[in-house]
Amino acid sequence: MYIGLDLGTSGLRALLADEAGAIVATADAAYSVANPHPGWSEQDPSDWIEACQAVMAELKATHPAEFGAVRGIGLSGHMHGATLVDAAGQVLRPCILWNDTRSAVQAAVLDAAPNVRGLSGNIVFPGFTAPKLTWVEENEPEIFAKVAKVLLPKDYLRLWLTGEYVGDMSDSAGTSWLDVGKRDWSEALLDAGHMRLDQMPRLVEGSESSGYVRDQLRADWGITGTVTVAGGGGDNAVAACGVGCFRDGDGFVSLGTSGVLLAAKNTFAPDPATAVHTFCHAVPDTWYQMGVILAATDCLNWLSRLLGRSPAELAGKLDGPISGPSSTLFQPYLSGERTPHNDSAVRGSFVGLDVATSPEDLTQAVMEGVSFALRDNLDALKATGTNLSQILAIGGGAQSRFWLETLATTLNLPLDLPEKGDFGAALGAARLAIAADTGAELSTIMTTPKVAETIVPRADLVDRYSESHARYRALYPNIKAALS
Repeated sequence: MYIGLDLGTSGLRALLADEAGAIVATADAAYSVANPHPGWSEQDPSDWIEACQAVMAELKATHPAEFGAVRGIGLSGHMHGATLVDAAGQVLRPCILWNDTRSAVQAAVLDAAPNVRGLSGNIVFPGFTAPKLTWVEENEPEIFAKVAKVLLPKDYLRLWLTGEYVGDMSDSAGTSWLDVGKRDWSEALLDAGHMRLDQMPRLVEGSESSGYVRDQLRADWGITGTVTVAGGGGDNAVAACGVGCFRDGDGFVSLGTSGVLLAAKNTFAPDPATAVHTFCHAVPDTWYQMGVILAATDCLNWLSRLLGRSPAELAGKLDGPISGPSSTLFQPYLSGERTPHNDSAVRGSFVGLDVATSPEDLTQAVMEGVSFALRDNLDALKATGTNLSQILAIGGGAQSRFWLETLATTLNLPLDLPEKGDFGAALGAARLAIAADTGAELSTIMTTPKVAETIVPRADLVDRYSESHARYRALYPNIKAALS
């Protein structure tokens, strides 16, 4: 048996699977995010440990025999977080998360340093790890002086599980310290951020073993055999493993808290100027390119708080087929934006509000705004030479038929819907654990899900949504100027 752990921004998901990858059980535990100042987003790493203890206890209680037969654990986690520990492995301050924008000035300085983009393959975004450490150096020097290791969130969980300081290539590619083409730490990039190689964890591929669960934990859990812990990876790379997206040209769109449009690549071919991320995949000799919007379903969650209605209730009011774009435009830049703007200061907006505008109109505008932002991502991917002809659609937003039709028509791409099941990062992590323990061929482990249905673009509406997207895109420089 194998366990996949997906350390998300709002909670930890555990998935128990057998050697064939069939799901036996799942368990979830929630935790909170702190926002002590505007643009700040932090989390207490001890919450991750408590969540892991909780999900393990639940799996043991509900499936004791299967849990006792666990031979491997795989890890997935939200990327870019800065978890700082001292020489004794003690956490020095709350983890600075991926959606924290306090280091925008430091990111711009690093991004302009010689060959930083060339080695890392990416713009230095404010959410990346390296500028966070520069911010700590400048604003919390007493903490910076004590930093013995910088760990990404899932790798702090690994430290608790194994006692080992280990990272993987896919997650580390989002730090701006990794030579993404060579799949190794770059001393030149570390020097640019005033960091040292000894402050970095050892690296393994996501499908390799990174160590073994500590004896005390195995005794507490009632597991007698050795349990390997796979390298794992960043959440999007591991989610790609969960849907079998690792061959050149495979792709998916994720309507989760953030929005992602991802394409697997068998070569390293970055184009930082497009603001497309080019990262190592969680499997060897493979990379991926990805456009990212910082708020997708999070925009619907935000609207639900304002209107006092649940996201499901809001989405449920739009249960019919699409009939054309709204006259109200929404820009989903609630926390700034990555692809294609690389703008941490821009903020969201509604344009075209009317005295007759209803909650349903606002919901439609939000769904369209997120879809238009993902169209920007598709255009950016195309600018790098990456072309997608058909993609999988995953994430919580994919439960809305109206949203899927809007997105398919806006992208002018067919969207494949997997059969009901859990095909996210937790399954991908379990698959990486299977690979690390058994050494089986990745193609036999990381199969694609059966497609339940394909949502095709509405040919009669493609031009209208394209025209609305053009109006949406033209708003950005005006909104940016208004906020300056």
